[in-house]
Amino acid sequence: MLFKPASLSDWNLFSSSLPRNLWRAEDTDQDHHYHYNHPPPKPRWRSRESLICLKLNMSHHLWHRPRTADPDGTGLNTHKVSFSDSSKSSKRDSSRHSTTNSRPSSPRLLSPRGEKDRPRSQQLWSDNRAWQRVNRQSEALWQESPSLLSPSSPQPRPFLIYHDSFLNLLGPSPSLSLLISDPRAPYFHEAGVFHAPTNTLFVTSNQIADSSPDAVTTHNKTIVITKVEFFSPTDFTRDKVRCPERNYMANGGTNYRDGLILCAQGSLREPSGLIYMEAKRPHKTTTLLNNYHGRPFNSPNDVVVLSDGSVWFTDPIYGYEQGFRPKPQLPQHVYRFDPSTGDIRVVADGFGRPNGICFSADEDTCYITDTDLIHGDGTKVPTRSATVYAYSVYWTNDQPYLTNRRVFAYADTGAPDGIKCDVYGNVYAGCGDGINVWNSGGMLVGKILIEGGCANFCFGRNGEMWCFGEHKLWRVKLGDETRGAMLGI
Repeated sequence: MLFKPASLSDWNLFSSSLPRNLWRAEDTDQDHHYHYNHPPPKPRWRSRESLICLKLNMSHHLWHRPRTADPDGTGLNTHKVSFSDSSKSSKRDSSRHSTTNSRPSSPRLLSPRGEKDRPRSQQLWSDNRAWQRVNRQSEALWQESPSLLSPSSPQPRPFLIYHDSFLNLLGPSPSLSLLISDPRAPYFHEAGVFHAPTNTLFVTSNQIADSSPDAVTTHNKTIVITKVEFFSPTDFTRDKVRCPERNYMANGGTNYRDGLILCAQGSLREPSGLIYMEAKRPHKTTTLLNNYHGRPFNSPNDVVVLSDGSVWFTDPIYGYEQGFRPKPQLPQHVYRFDPSTGDIRVVADGFGRPNGICFSADEDTCYITDTDLIHGDGTKVPTRSATVYAYSVYWTNDQPYLTNRRVFAYADTGAPDGIKCDVYGNVYAGCGDGINVWNSGGMLVGKILIEGGCANFCFGRNGEMWCFGEHKLWRVKLGDETRGAMLGI
């Protein structure tokens, strides 16, 4: 391959892209050679603008980062690294834009064309849809500090496309809308249980200051359960659920029979455990479980119920770190409870802070989030876990076991908290920038950007999702066929 610089500036640009350990070629009677680590005795160059001879079978060692501007004004760096291939060097220019067995090219490196002939990825940047495509190669290679973007801003849109399969989940007209904004307190934090028979959404708050005498055992904090009854997507009523003492510091929740199960984190006086609450007034409650063979739980965080009626839940030590639970008497386990027999057993351990839990639609895979990144006392260490782990469910002697633990995904922003699966096997998790969506293979296919992040969320009917942003309740509309795996509607 021959390279002839047109000018001195072209030569400087080309020479700057050569690896530092690649020495200049020397003229011999044989083929041109490269010398690594040891320079040639007397390299001969006629001039800086002379022809540079590069051996074809060494061209794969060279890479060049194109220096392009940001004509779109989007702020996202879509630089593309082009790799030369000696076996295809003669066809490189003609096949640069091919997507077969090659990396996708950035639209900014393409020559100007009409809109009709422009590649699809470039057309998406110029339309007015609610989503935009993200160049995964560019982001992985060159984007050093992505900023948190508000869905209210015109660019970019709230739906980020990392893979085309996400388009099928979004449907023809995805939307993100703000239903409630209440600056008084963080009423929208955890649980997220949609009770389909009554069209009611139950949500637990974050910790709220409480100066009443009853709050002494909870470190002068309380948690409020809010229910939102929907008559239409935008017509609803909001009310507070009055709970008895045993529901102190409710957190995660899930559908169960005609009502719901809540994780009661407990207090310095009340034990922690699982509470069944009726969905209809007066919301009577029943304690299902409050100890592991006589030893108190830490502060149960999230819970899910499988088709056989078994209840699976996580038990981190956040209550102790936040001052409203006694010193832990158990490790931070994941448990399986069978209400029909009373059997309670540990199914997983080895977490920093086990948090969210869910299962695939076929219940063959269990997903558990580890939010060790952020502890209950507020400390945040970036080298700690912010990971989604996957387990295979293996049955033996009529009992399920979690086996084959593996890293499924790692959140790039914040820590994955609440987690859900859809009927297609995709995995959704609430993270520091909104909802992150991975396919069943662990590949990030898309994001729903939510201002301030989203700790938890839940599915509703016909592609509907509710996302909880502390002081704000968001409604997301996806495709009608995108539904939660465990909801059954």
